[in-house]
Amino acid sequence: MTNVAVLGLGLMGAGIAQNLVRAGFPLAVYNRTPGKAQPLVEAGARWAATPRAAAEGAEVVVSVVADDGAARSVWLGEAGAFAALKPGAVVVECATASLEWMREWHTAARARGLRSVDAPLFGSKDAAASGQVNLYVGAEAEDFEAARPVLAAFSGNATRLGPATSGTIYKLVNNMMGAVHLAALGEAVALAEKAGLNLEAVAAAIDTGAASSPMVKGRLNNVIRREYDDVYFELQWMHKDVSYALRLAEELGVPLPTAAAVRELYRMAMQRGLGELDSSAEAEVVRGAGSPGAGLRGAGLRGA
Repeated sequence: MTNVAVLGLGLMGAGIAQNLVRAGFPLAVYNRTPGKAQPLVEAGARWAATPRAAAEGAEVVVSVVADDGAARSVWLGEAGAFAALKPGAVVVECATASLEWMREWHTAARARGLRSVDAPLFGSKDAAASGQVNLYVGAEAEDFEAARPVLAAFSGNATRLGPATSGTIYKLVNNMMGAVHLAALGEAVALAEKAGLNLEAVAAAIDTGAASSPMVKGRLNNVIRREYDDVYFELQWMHKDVSYALRLAEELGVPLPTAAAVRELYRMAMQRGLGELDSSAEAEVVRGAGSPGAGLRGAGLRGA
């Protein structure tokens, strides 16, 4: 069976790796903090001290890291995965990365004779754990087909959108929209709360109203209850993704005034120390720590 390596065992990477083990793939794993790999090692995976060591003998390598900097560190350099791979191996980047880095990454992979696939993840940590994330992929058709058996082990759907970087571009579009939805939700709850409305009734109305969306529905109760400990997606990474989307928009000459305002909201939330909480915690910027019923969990008045 195909030898696979997974680089990065955070909220999403750990679930992806578990599904690959369950599917029977011989698996090597790498993470900056070794302790996160222990459940996988106990399940049969091989621990590797460096990305290069994880990639030794791998036919498919999957990276599930946070940003451009983390991706560079696992792929490039003497300890990076590229250094260990033979021509014809498949490399898959699941991070939400900038377009600039993904262009560089695809170019570097092809220069080494590798098949490169950008396949950012769509879905929550629960989807990753159950093997039901969605993938919208950028790759050449033959490279996508080569990666498909491994992708199928941890995704409910994998769709090729087009050539290299297509998946990354769509992920930036998607996350920019999601950030806007969350910002609108936070402002709506803050306004309703200040006006003295019953927030449980407001939540029920929003949930069934025309202004709702899967993003709003999924975070509605978190915002109403001010509970942000159950992290689906860290606020700091949402700020990063909107920043990457704005860089893409600047390159293409597309004005994104709403996204620019939302990035500022997320920046303010990070300044308040909310960066490691769920991205819905941006609501606290407009609600304020002194709002009625402020029994904050997660936000815990961090930075307030």
